Amino acid sequence: MSALPALLSARALDVGVAGRMLCAGLDVDIRAGEVLAIVGRNGIGKSTLLATLAGLRPPLAGTVQFDGRALAGWPARDLARRRALLQQAHDDHFASTVLDTVLVGRHPHIGRWADESEQDIRIALDALARVSLRSFGAREVRTLSGGERQRVAIAALLAQDAALCLLDEPVTHLDLDYQIETLELFAQLAHDEGRAVVMVLHDLNQVLRFCDRALLLTGAGQWRCGTVDEVLQADVLSHAFCHPLRELRDGGRRYFVPA
Repeated sequence: MSALPALLSARALDVGVAGRMLCAGLDVDIRAGEVLAIVGRNGIGKSTLLATLAGLRPPLAGTVQFDGRALAGWPARDLARRRALLQQAHDDHFASTVLDTVLVGRHPHIGRWADESEQDIRIALDALARVSLRSFGAREVRTLSGGERQRVAIAALLAQDAALCLLDEPVTHLDLDYQIETLELFAQLAHDEGRAVVMVLHDLNQVLRFCDRALLLTGAGQWRCGTVDEVLQADVLSHAFCHPLRELRDGGRRYFVPA
């Protein structure tokens, strides 16, 4: 695990919505070089917490700092150069090519009245190549399947070239091979390229395989955070997901299945 200073820090963070406390008193540090998974049941507050960590919604209490500075103190453009967010929904109200859609990720790096440079286009095409869509640049984005559109959104995030990647269910709509390819890609971004990656995931076995730490939301504002091996234990998960789970082992690898 990375020993670098925290890139994103939350202290005494309370997150809630519609009178419900989703996460109370959260203390967490997220460092370059690591992958943190946010896990828990549907509706438990994973996406709301991620949006709060991204600075898109205010917490009920507590603080979030990015690179030692309160999120609210960052100019929007400066923050967008260093923090990227992949949301669940992608609305395409207007016709656009895949390449132009990915180039949106370059906008924080481009002057207000400037056009995309050759370097910006190269970065966008490289991002498409990393999600196996290099030949899709001229396609109209509204003609894509759900899985293809998800991969375009990931490419736009990659083109943003941010130090911190916040991902809300990044493998939604993806077939198994692309799920593995995508999670391997973000693990590589963290471990080999020094990014910090936070992702909401549903598949506990993917968390075991690709993540360094896990933040488990268990309801009524309660949470547990630690290494994947510390947090993902059968008794803890059975309580959190309201169904008994069994741990299996295959060599040195752990798996969870419904009991």
